[in-house]
Amino acid sequence: MSSLGGPLRPSPLVDQAARRIAEQIAAGQWPVGGRLPGEVALARELGVGRSTVREALRALAGAGMVRSRQGAGVFVTADRPGGDWPARLRRAELAHLYEVRTMVEVQAARLAAVRRGEADLAALDRALTARREAGGAADAVFVDADIALHSAVVAAAGNPVLSDLFAEFVPVLRERLVELVALLELRKGDPGHGYAAHAELVEAVRRGDAEGAGQVLADELESTRARLLAG
Repeated sequence: MSSLGGPLRPSPLVDQAARRIAEQIAAGQWPVGGRLPGEVALARELGVGRSTVREALRALAGAGMVRSRQGAGVFVTADRPGGDWPARLRRAELAHLYEVRTMVEVQAARLAAVRRGEADLAALDRALTARREAGGAADAVFVDADIALHSAVVAAAGNPVLSDLFAEFVPVLRERLVELVALLELRKGDPGHGYAAHAELVEAVRRGDAEGAGQVLADELESTRARLLAG
């Protein structure tokens, strides 16, 4: 294996370490899908402490170039930093997506309960009915109906920036949810998985209960995230 080029000079060591590792990845020393040397080996070659290497790897993970797998090491996921948001979402762990999704949607549900109009309520009713009817359909159809209901809640919040942000999640979210429904057998014994909670969400929005709407949605999303982590 080729050298990383000798010890680094003092200054922002984390930035230098991250840049040096990124250069070696770009040069093909560690191909996409390959595993990086351990922290001790990297620290020795770079002439820095393990904490510096750890921070450098964290920075590279944030740039989408590496990903840590518990118990297995750090693996290369791209040979150059990812610069666009959709690409970052595609690389993200589903559990991380759910954390951000919860922050966005819970606030949207609270706003929807305060701002919804008659047209919003009609749209929510249609989406809830479509979700119930999709209980007898294939997983992909059911997921589409589920996302449509969540999108209707976000739309009812009346914030176009919030709607645009959620729309960025939808393509990746749909792909991952179709896989998740099958993997965790979420619909086994309950084809309309979570219908009662979604009906309660719509009713909370209808009666203007901001805290109730936010809590119902927070509980529903956290339940799925917990099952994901347990699985």
